[in-house]
Amino acid sequence: MRQAQPIGIFDSGIGGLTVANAIRKVLPHENLVYFGDTAHMPYGDKSAEAIKYYSLKIGKFLQAQNCKAIVIACNTASSLGYADLNEFLGDSLPILNVIDPVVDFCVKQSNYQKIGVIATKATIKSDIYAKKLKQAMPDVKVQSLATPLLAPMIEEGFFENNISKTIINAYLSSPKLKKIDALILACTHYPLIRKEIDDYYRNQVEILNTAEIVAQDVKTKLAGLNLLNPSEDAPKHRFFVSDKTSSFESSTQLFFGDKINLVQQNIWER
Repeated sequence: MRQAQPIGIFDSGIGGLTVANAIRKVLPHENLVYFGDTAHMPYGDKSAEAIKYYSLKIGKFLQAQNCKAIVIACNTASSLGYADLNEFLGDSLPILNVIDPVVDFCVKQSNYQKIGVIATKATIKSDIYAKKLKQAMPDVKVQSLATPLLAPMIEEGFFENNISKTIINAYLSSPKLKKIDALILACTHYPLIRKEIDDYYRNQVEILNTAEIVAQDVKTKLAGLNLLNPSEDAPKHRFFVSDKTSSFESSTQLFFGDKINLVQQNIWER
């Protein structure tokens, strides 16, 4: 029965649907339960204590949905909420984050000498990528840059146009990102602007799509725990948000690739 239980996925908003979509492609028979905390987005400007609280509440909600594993599809929540969530719920189900798989991927790429990281203010302030990368790869240089305008820009559908090109180029031209070998897109929104980032670097820098890396890691981890769903029946996916607006509803197709039905769920009074 546990193999057939869904995979729980959560994010500060709907950006984590890029991770859900990548997991769906890698594991097409898995059932998914997604929770987007749209009432509190963006997490990037919230305190560490607030993010830990949100993560615990959402984790308990996903556990109550009978999920067999939880994927924190948010870099900010992964950097600030993962440890507490794993401590409280890790004994009952595996808790996976989006940071460790990317660090492991970089370790396997022995040719990296200088790695750039772009993310929200909170993720960059936590310095989590630099710390983990330096611990695993002492000789590598890590250059981190907060790019707070990118996520709201993408949420509003501004990409692949002059507005997005101007903002993206302004960030990527920062001296911090000069002469990097690879760039980590450390926000689940950013895969949607990967092409524009590639265009800026003229394919001379390896752009790491964290959603794809995380999806492969989820497959490996669940296989190791004998938790992959053997059924070939059509999967059932459910999507919850803490606040529902028409803009969220219309934007979901950009992130997930298909039109989906969002259900508003208030978990804060429980």
